[in-house]
Amino acid sequence: MSLVAEFNEYRSKMNDKILSSDNKVIKRIFNLDTNTYAEGALSEKTKEMMGLSCSMVLRCDDCIKYHLGKCFELGVTDAEMQEIFSVATLIGGTIVIPHLRRAVEYWEELQSAE
Repeated sequence: MSLVAEFNEYRSKMNDKILSSDNKVIKRIFNLDTNTYAEGALSEKTKEMMGLSCSMVLRCDDCIKYHLGKCFELGVTDAEMQEIFSVATLIGGTIVIPHLRRAVEYWEELQSAE
């Protein structure tokens, strides 16, 4: 199974399990997250690129994969992705480099799945 398929399957399975608990606070947090990335004064694409950069600085590999997938769906180019990576690495510092490596690997996997 590819990195992309494995991540998406696990994420979907666990989100279903979490949301089935019918916890109002968790549901509201998930809803807030969804609505944050909706089209608004900033485009959905811009918000996803920002989310990716922030996730890299915060060093959350699951979030990085999610935002890479959304960026891919929204047509982020390789040149744009390289700039996102450079901003995140500059802001986050060298501790971001291991996450940068995994992000590049996942971005390549997204492209090869096309």
